[in-house]
Amino acid sequence: MSGSMKYLKQIRADFNRNSIVVYQAYRDDIAKPTLEKGRFIAPFSWNRMTWIKPSFLWMMARSNWAQKSGQENVLAIRITREGWEKALSLGVLTSFEPSTHGNPNQWREHFDQSKVHIQWDPERTIHGKKLDQRSIQVGLSRHIIKEFTEEWILEIQDYTPLVNKIRSLYLQGETQRAKKLLPQEKVYLVEESIAKSLGMV
Repeated sequence: MSGSMKYLKQIRADFNRNSIVVYQAYRDDIAKPTLEKGRFIAPFSWNRMTWIKPSFLWMMARSNWAQKSGQENVLAIRITREGWEKALSLGVLTSFEPSTHGNPNQWREHFDQSKVHIQWDPERTIHGKKLDQRSIQVGLSRHIIKEFTEEWILEIQDYTPLVNKIRSLYLQGETQRAKKLLPQEKVYLVEESIAKSLGMV
């Protein structure tokens, strides 16, 4: 695969030596108790897949800047890099990729047994425009979600005020000021074996 194609599927994130930030958006009755307790509690469900995303602008496009019903609260969830990389190592792409999987049947067998689903979607600009670059989404199934909520999470922050401030600025035409408030994301490197399994090379 060409270098340009590699670039299209780089993981970009806000991270440091020990942790990485992923985003989720929830309605009030899940977000408020979670923020109050500093951990996920009911009515959060451990019996369904939950998707985590390291791209802030993709999360903004998905939640329409916290304006979409049921996604009014944007949470920044700092998790251990160990947990994140475990999720990536267990991940199986949500669709068959000839360059990654041996054959469709082999992919389907792995996908049906996988604890983690991986999907690449177009990255977005601050205005929501789709880019050629791809943004990773990681789906955690009920078989691993307890590990995510009880072992990986280091901190949960409410980014909704920040989201509202950035949105207000760009709606006023203050795009450069808005961009200065965006979380700083950089390329997150992964081992070659993981990159290959996720269709990045």
